[in-house]
Amino acid sequence: MDPMDIVGKSKEDASLPKATMTKIIKEMLPPDVRVARDTQDLLIECCVEFINLISSESNEVCSREDKRTIAPEHVLKALQVLGFSDYIEEVCAAYEQHKLETMDSLKGGKWSNAAEMTEEEALAEQQRMFAEARARMNGGAIASKQPDGDQNLDS
Repeated sequence: MDPMDIVGKSKEDASLPKATMTKIIKEMLPPDVRVARDTQDLLIECCVEFINLISSESNEVCSREDKRTIAPEHVLKALQVLGFSDYIEEVCAAYEQHKLETMDSLKGGKWSNAAEMTEEEALAEQQRMFAEARARMNGGAIASKQPDGDQNLDS
């Protein structure tokens, strides 16, 4: 394989995180088996080459379908074309698991409080955000306004 086969990068630039790969390698082997450092490097290089091979074939499949974005079905077809059909079922299962985990992280992440808001609270938050955006666009300061229920009654 030519050193510039990877688009825009030399072969030396393409790699995988060594610590992560070492951890994966160790997890796959029995605890009493040791792996020499040069063997770990060789396994990492094999993984990089495999990813390049699958990516390249996925791109070919995508191009034949006149698509511009490689989709999961293109990767599955590439696995089949390259003779890795035995892995397709396992890859599909891993992909489904990834989709579930991704949905869970979105639910528990940035937007998690939206489901806990009442409609009135959501509307108030939306209005506040609109006011902030309007103020930024107009170059003005944002007037911080406390909701009526949070004001101190001692004054």
